[in-house]
Amino acid sequence: MPLNTAPNAPAALYDYPHYWAECYGTSEYLPMSRAEMDALGWDSCDIIIVTGDAYVDHPSFGMAVIGRVLEAQGFRVGIIAQPDWQSKDAFMALGEPNLFFGVAAGNMDSMINRYTADRKTRSDDAYTPGGMAGKRPDRASLVYSQRCKEAYPHVPIILGGIEASLRRIAHFDYWQEKVRRSILMDASADLLLYGNAERAVIEIAHRLSRGETVDSITDVRGTAFIRRDTPPESEGWLEIDSTRVDQPGKIDRIINPYLNTTDMDECEVEKRNQQWLEYEDPRIKRPGEQKLHFHPRARLDRNRTVIRLPSFEKVSKDKVLYAHANRVLHLETNPGNARALVQKHGSQDIWINPPPFPLSTPEMDYVFGLPYARLPHPAYKGERIPAYEMIRFSVNIMRGCFGGCTFCSITEHEGRIIQNRSQESILHEIEEMRDKVPGFTGVVSDLGGPTANMYRLACKDPKVEASCRKPSCVYPGICQNLNTDHAALKSLYRAARNLPGVKKVLIGSGLRYDLAVRDPEYVKELVTHHVGGYLKIAPEHTEDAPLSKMMKPGIGAYDEFKRLFEKYTKEAGKEQYLIPYFIAAHPGTSDEDMLNLALWLKKNGFRADQVQAFYPSPMASATTMYHTEKNPLHQVTYKSEKVQTAKSPEQRKLHKAFLRWHDPKNWPLLRKAIADMGRQELIGDGPNQLIPHYQKGEEDLVYEAHRRKNKGGEHQKRMGKPAHNASAKPATKATSGKPANKQQAGKKMLTQHTGLPPKPRTEASNKPKPAGKPKQRRT
Repeated sequence: MPLNTAPNAPAALYDYPHYWAECYGTSEYLPMSRAEMDALGWDSCDIIIVTGDAYVDHPSFGMAVIGRVLEAQGFRVGIIAQPDWQSKDAFMALGEPNLFFGVAAGNMDSMINRYTADRKTRSDDAYTPGGMAGKRPDRASLVYSQRCKEAYPHVPIILGGIEASLRRIAHFDYWQEKVRRSILMDASADLLLYGNAERAVIEIAHRLSRGETVDSITDVRGTAFIRRDTPPESEGWLEIDSTRVDQPGKIDRIINPYLNTTDMDECEVEKRNQQWLEYEDPRIKRPGEQKLHFHPRARLDRNRTVIRLPSFEKVSKDKVLYAHANRVLHLETNPGNARALVQKHGSQDIWINPPPFPLSTPEMDYVFGLPYARLPHPAYKGERIPAYEMIRFSVNIMRGCFGGCTFCSITEHEGRIIQNRSQESILHEIEEMRDKVPGFTGVVSDLGGPTANMYRLACKDPKVEASCRKPSCVYPGICQNLNTDHAALKSLYRAARNLPGVKKVLIGSGLRYDLAVRDPEYVKELVTHHVGGYLKIAPEHTEDAPLSKMMKPGIGAYDEFKRLFEKYTKEAGKEQYLIPYFIAAHPGTSDEDMLNLALWLKKNGFRADQVQAFYPSPMASATTMYHTEKNPLHQVTYKSEKVQTAKSPEQRKLHKAFLRWHDPKNWPLLRKAIADMGRQELIGDGPNQLIPHYQKGEEDLVYEAHRRKNKGGEHQKRMGKPAHNASAKPATKATSGKPANKQQAGKKMLTQHTGLPPKPRTEASNKPKPAGKPKQRRT
């Protein structure tokens, strides 16, 4: 079967003939045990999904979406969630699947899920009951697929999820500080599905059910597989060699300017010049020759073209070639014009078909309208799953993001084209949530997606959209072909908050404020009705150098949004605040950039309780900058732009300290850095100075943040450790209220949440409260 001959109009998800097992109907929950299978009358599963997350039957969880989509096609689907990976036994709990194992690490890359940006082990896992850490292995996709192969060697294994998506080619691994092979080479898997995989997994399941072998399925978009040869030109394929960048030509030796080179027999340059001058065209002596006519090369069929990337062996040793390969990959992400990619790993090739076509609005409604229980599986007996609690009363209205932020993985996974649900489908889900989800109080916690305000935004011309190769529609400025009218979103907001039983609809997803300012009426609608006290936005930085490497707008766009936000907040008679988020140590950021950001934070009255250091996730463009110190946003050569990068733990710690300039424990580090920059004028007690001079007793100052205290050994429970002895003597707490220097009296550090003013402290609030029954924490 020929590779990658994708049709212009793919079959709709709901147009496939159903598999014979549809006679069993749908299940309240996809089964996780043989007892549940017996209750459904199943003798076996057609497909078993193995996942690193707890099974929550909700459209925000990947295993539920893929499982329900396959169930709607008539297949019997079982779930093995967070299995014990120490042996194959847990992977045999549901028996042998008839068609294949689907393996995914979960909603997050397993390494990012377990380790912080400083490579420290996290104390919890939001996708596990009780938030307990340690319920999934590192590189879960590899471990799970190997155990599945050990359990049933002849059953096909198909990898999916974000971990597989971001590791489909040779990639830099932050945790090992080296380039690793494609995950397909290390996993015992037959196919890899990247991106939102509904379209691909349905087609593959039906073809396997018809008797096709997994190694013959090589033409499905959004898939990657291993092959040993490239299809020959006789099959209509053309391979474009992109394994090299600029190569220097022959360079002549510099000639002594004081010599008369025309008199020198040994001068090779002059010899060549003389030979050219004396050259006689031989065609003069050939009167019978015919003139050649050159025609422009015919337009290539992109569906039959494959680009060969530099091999794993080359990109693992040559950082410039790694950056070049990453740039080519990101240029081939538009489903309308992307070509297949191939990368050699030893004697084998990783073949990556073009991205899947986006789902249409009817298909999105179909996926989100399936019979999800919207609850965790009963096997967890009501134990709290933090990730579910976060999205319990939220509704996803779209997929994709055309922002193109270089540190973000959304584009690589979901694509740049926005896939929208209809307003009717969204309102129906809100009503289902209102009527069926326990604990609903009338407040919708979020109506959004990867970005809050890209719903129904798209290119004005579908032909332009299909041919575009820009990495972002909003950087360096908003594209003139982009429709920025928020009318559909405003209509949705109004309809949602007018539903019976709905008291308030909040917007919790991140807002793209450079788009929002194009529609002041939208900002007014948002601020007046949909902000719950504060609104989070992400300027990420204030300085042009790091912003240009992030592909984020300048701080002027933030200032304009802030002006509109404050204007409409005042008109609404409310007290609301913006919560800006910033990244430390992003590629392209210097110490001076972080100093300027800290000065901006102080000037604008922001004190960040929690800060985020840049986290190099696999395949992101910013990760390429971090690893190679080259900029893949532009043509990569050995002489192209070098990107300044904070890699050492000491410099990363300094950048984070600048974001927390107000914390006394950071002052010694900041004083030294500021002095090294020659900016000693910024040290002092003045309003334009960042931090004070050293004063005796500052070591005892403590900045107290607005963060919930750990109670009852919760941290120890999550880590699987025994709680501390409650009768043990507590550690002495340093205080900030008794400075050793009179000059510091009255300068107690204020408790403050990011962007919010400190809580007013009155005389009454300082009095000790009588003991009594503690208040229940609202959820």
